[in-house]
Amino acid sequence: MAIKLTERAAEEVLRFRKEHNFDDTMLLRIGVAGGGCSGFNYTLNFDDSFDEKADSKYDHHGVSVVVDKKSALYLDGTEVDWFDSLEKQGFTFNNPNAVKSCGCGSSFQA
Repeated sequence: MAIKLTERAAEEVLRFRKEHNFDDTMLLRIGVAGGGCSGFNYTLNFDDSFDEKADSKYDHHGVSVVVDKKSALYLDGTEVDWFDSLEKQGFTFNNPNAVKSCGCGSSFQA
């Protein structure tokens, strides 16, 4: 499995989707893009398209997650969680393929 969404992260995705009146058919697309201080940025967005040839689809705790096959190479085994504290809140990525990550955790080097 390329990527796992924790129950806590899924709850936050569902809350956000409901708060913004997104249809239940909207998919959570997770990927990587070149950039950031470490080489790659994680990307998260909602999408209504799924291409069986170019994407992989996973279901976690009521959330459909889509990952394009190129990003899947860098995200294999990654766990996406939700972190909430007084200092910060947001999604965190535990990526076993990252050999280096930036301080904020939004970019990595593979």
